[in-house]
Amino acid sequence: MTMINSTVAHTIYKMVDFRGSVHDSLTALCAALVGIVIWAVAAWWFGIPTSESHALIAGLSGAAIALQGGLSGINGAEWIKVIYGLVLSLVMGFGLGFIVVKVIELIFKNYDRRKAFVLFKNAQIASGAGMAFMHGAQDGQKFIGVFMIGMFLAKGDGTTMEFQIPIWIMIICSLIMAFGTSIGGYRIIKSVGIDMVNFEKYQGFSADLAAISCVLTASIYGLPVSTTHIKTTAIMGVGSAKSIFSVNWRIVRSMVFTWLLTFPGCGLVGYFMATIFIKLF
Repeated sequence: MTMINSTVAHTIYKMVDFRGSVHDSLTALCAALVGIVIWAVAAWWFGIPTSESHALIAGLSGAAIALQGGLSGINGAEWIKVIYGLVLSLVMGFGLGFIVVKVIELIFKNYDRRKAFVLFKNAQIASGAGMAFMHGAQDGQKFIGVFMIGMFLAKGDGTTMEFQIPIWIMIICSLIMAFGTSIGGYRIIKSVGIDMVNFEKYQGFSADLAAISCVLTASIYGLPVSTTHIKTTAIMGVGSAKSIFSVNWRIVRSMVFTWLLTFPGCGLVGYFMATIFIKLF
């Protein structure tokens, strides 16, 4: 996907200003990443599907503000895309989830239930793969954008605005994302896929299809959306289509609370970590 359309990576790259002293810039970038990892591990430990995308954006923004000594560290024209993406991920995810599952129920209303189970069992494998692909198209490109910032700073160049992404960076990000999901994803999977709502096969397929459509649209226009928010709200939409009581809203409340805390919380962590790192190193 990055070879076809790398607009998300370019948005992340241009969103913050790490120009200035190369040493201080690299130190601030490393501090931001340390803060983001701390935030993500804490959320994983409690099984809360927080948005790594928003943690990344907030942490980088906080570090850039600390480095530049003010809001000049933020490129408002690019950062506004984050707000657009946030609205898109919440509204479009829920809405499409609700609509897609209703359409599928209408199409397969008179279909044999056992045949439908087998059909959607296989279809869900394809839709799961599609969701993984779009996850890379969004979250993979965000980390590629950060990688490119680090690469140019390491070369002493913090002014480059246009670049070509090497294939080896795409491969590294793909492998690391797959490895991280395989060893640490169960807590999040359990919270979203089991505790929040119980699905039949066709409902899981509907949630995937809705989320894929949202992420693809955002990726084409270079909007850095949260795949976590989109997939979770799509699941809520699908569950609500059956009954409003099908969704465990207690878990939803804890997720939303964490989402609201991510921007200010991770932003402050990135800011203070960058300030401390610059003074120490």
